Amino acid sequence: MIYKYKILVVFFCFCFNFICAQTAPSINPEAIIVKDNGEREHIESYQGSAPLTVEFKANSSQTLGWDAHYKWIFSEEGSNSPYLIRYEENTGYTFTKSGTHNVILYATFTKNNDTIAYAKEYWGNNVPFKISISTSKLEMPNAFSPNGDGINDIYKAKEGYRSIVSFRAIIFNRFGQKVFEWSDPSQGWDGKYRGKDVKAGVYFVLVEAQGADGYKYKIKKDINLLREYTETSGPTLP
Repeated sequence: MIYKYKILVVFFCFCFNFICAQTAPSINPEAIIVKDNGEREHIESYQGSAPLTVEFKANSSQTLGWDAHYKWIFSEEGSNSPYLIRYEENTGYTFTKSGTHNVILYATFTKNNDTIAYAKEYWGNNVPFKISISTSKLEMPNAFSPNGDGINDIYKAKEGYRSIVSFRAIIFNRFGQKVFEWSDPSQGWDGKYRGKDVKAGVYFVLVEAQGADGYKYKIKKDINLLREYTETSGPTLP
């Protein structure tokens, strides 16, 4: 026997069969993002930059004695075909492609001849979770001044970069020697080589990166290191 239930958004199950008054299984899906500061935020919709990692939980209840089957469907807005299906109760995914992503959970519970299904027809036109990833942006500055005043001390991507899913930057001196390399656009070069300040002057940066929208960045430019150089012992580069 199949019992049908009406689902309203993601939180409530309305039913009219006797089994609901007993111990019918239910789901209450949730999506959680973890921010850079460690704070966890529950979301139903989100607009932001890639890469974005989201945890998805079914939050099933009253499932004792029932066989549970879960199906998380990931699809792009406007597409009838999913690009990813996950079959675990709780799952996670890192979004790296720009656009709007719809995520929905189907769940089926069976016991003897009874079946309770939370499937497509029960969600109707409601999409529990919408994740919108912005198009990419990346710019590198022309100069910085690592003089310890707390202002512009680090050479890194300009504020406002977004949806960068791969990144590699290398600093060279005027002789073509590699001075520094990093792979996180939120980080950068502090104007040191092997822990010692390098001389003020012109350096060169090479950046290769890719955005969530597939755009490939290749940036080559001179950098002006603006500070008075103080002679120190140890290895330095001219």
